[in-house]
Amino acid sequence: MRNIRLVIEYAGKRYCGWQTQTRNTKTPSIQHTIEKILCKVLREKVKLFGAGRTDAGVHAKGQTANFYTSVRILPEKLQRSLNALLPCDITILTVEEVPLFFHSRFQAKSKHYRYTILNRTYRSSFMADTAYLYPFSLDTKRMQQEAGSLVGTHDFRSFQASNKKGKEAVRTIRRLEVSREGDLVYIDIEADGFLYNMVRNIAGTLIEVGRHKFPKRSVKRILKAKDRRSAGPTAPAHGLCLVKVKY
Repeated sequence: MRNIRLVIEYAGKRYCGWQTQTRNTKTPSIQHTIEKILCKVLREKVKLFGAGRTDAGVHAKGQTANFYTSVRILPEKLQRSLNALLPCDITILTVEEVPLFFHSRFQAKSKHYRYTILNRTYRSSFMADTAYLYPFSLDTKRMQQEAGSLVGTHDFRSFQASNKKGKEAVRTIRRLEVSREGDLVYIDIEADGFLYNMVRNIAGTLIEVGRHKFPKRSVKRILKAKDRRSAGPTAPAHGLCLVKVKY
């Protein structure tokens, strides 16, 4: 038996997210799409184990997944075969054999997500599906100052999806940076794990901070409230990308 690790890049627009949805048969998942091609290439049933479950419309530059197979095929040949058969919005960046004990999800140390905002009054023909067009001025300095309150180990219930109450909500954010490059504002966040919609809820809250809709030191207050209603709106999915999974 062999354990194979894939690093995957995908545009999430056409998909219901990473995970296969048993109730959603019309919109494909990233996982199911790759599994179908793997089964075709290897001629055996394969199950992918992903590092994280990206939501519908969310993208990835470095999603990691692994699977077990008894087929003897060179990694470079498998990569060529998969990329030849997969749709163009899913690309296998690397294929490598790893020890049998490796698991993409359980051995991940942290994940790095980036939320991209196109901060101008007119759209981009090239970034319409990968950046959130936000036409109002943003105070990125204040956004960065307020973001510092979230770094560390905290209960993030205020930034958890409202329909996920009652679940363990303690996570550790290792890095949270807000930066600007011309018209683009980036929110980079690295943590040991994320709650459902956590990154998009943090992004939506920081956008409100940048508009001065929240007073100074409000993010610290929101965090302590442990109440989703105290935070800002959920930012649209298409601005979010899983950049890298660290092991």
